[in-house]
Amino acid sequence: MKVLVTGGLGYIGSHTCVQLINNGHQPIVLDNLSNSKRQVLNRIENLTQVKPVFYQGDVRDEAVIDSIFAQHDIQAVIHFAGLKAVGESVAKPLEYYDNNVNGSLVLARCMRKAGVKNLIFSSSATVYGDPQQVPITEGSPTGATTNPYGRSKYMVEECLSDVFAAEKDWSITLLRYFNPVGAHPSGTMGEDPQGMPNNLMPFIAQVAVGRREKLAVFGDDYPTPDGTGVRDYIHVMDLADGHLAALNTLTNKAGLHIYNLGTGRGSSVLEMVEAFSQACGHPVAYEIQPRRPGDIAQCWASTAKAEQDLGWRATRNIDEMTADTWRWQSNNPSGYQD
Repeated sequence: MKVLVTGGLGYIGSHTCVQLINNGHQPIVLDNLSNSKRQVLNRIENLTQVKPVFYQGDVRDEAVIDSIFAQHDIQAVIHFAGLKAVGESVAKPLEYYDNNVNGSLVLARCMRKAGVKNLIFSSSATVYGDPQQVPITEGSPTGATTNPYGRSKYMVEECLSDVFAAEKDWSITLLRYFNPVGAHPSGTMGEDPQGMPNNLMPFIAQVAVGRREKLAVFGDDYPTPDGTGVRDYIHVMDLADGHLAALNTLTNKAGLHIYNLGTGRGSSVLEMVEAFSQACGHPVAYEIQPRRPGDIAQCWASTAKAEQDLGWRATRNIDEMTADTWRWQSNNPSGYQD
């Protein structure tokens, strides 16, 4: 199957492209390289012996997307492209709404023109806001988001829900990720944030490899076992396999399909620091700082629906997440090189 993968050279997109190719699909990649590197194409090729067709372009550029649909018999779209940092979104809300919401609307409009009605959208557990109870199920309340990033994901979900309500021949899948971490077990592909990392695991990895002095732990006074925030960390390879399961199960199956992708288990910041210290063989330096605006105390997923409908569940544990991250970071201390 030919699949348009927007943001396909990014962290989750690139690992998903590897799994798509390994399972007989043909990803067509669109990426503007704002938070990714062209070098990733070579890494995908080295792992799969296939170099994906690549277009450098922006998901908001209607002419570019129309051209891709005209040149390829695309049957489905996996939409990763977007900005993804909670803290940055608080400082730059307009950029987040433009990239994430407007970009998704342009893509959906181009899909409708091309007659492509199978869409998997990269959503987020942030749509649940500060949850009233855990684990979070797909039926938990959404919309009380705590930051512009989460609001942008929620807005796109609402827009796509309205598209399906109006045009019942679409198959739209909303995948609500929890906290992606880890790297390809080969150590040749992983997360390579531009500038200061916004997420926990790449920051820990950069401290461990000597690129940064210490990790800032934002808040140790949450109502959690050790006072630090608790999240559901999921290995990026499990996440990639979740997209593959959704694609194989739901293509041409009309409906609005919603799934949590997580492990069903929460881990604290300090638990992750300790696990990474074990993986790299030395302590990871950190200091406690005040809470960040927009952060919540704890969240983890109920994964029962994905297991039942997609036959998918996460299988990789924290030790594998940290070991694979360390293998990637220690093999590539400066990330991808152009």
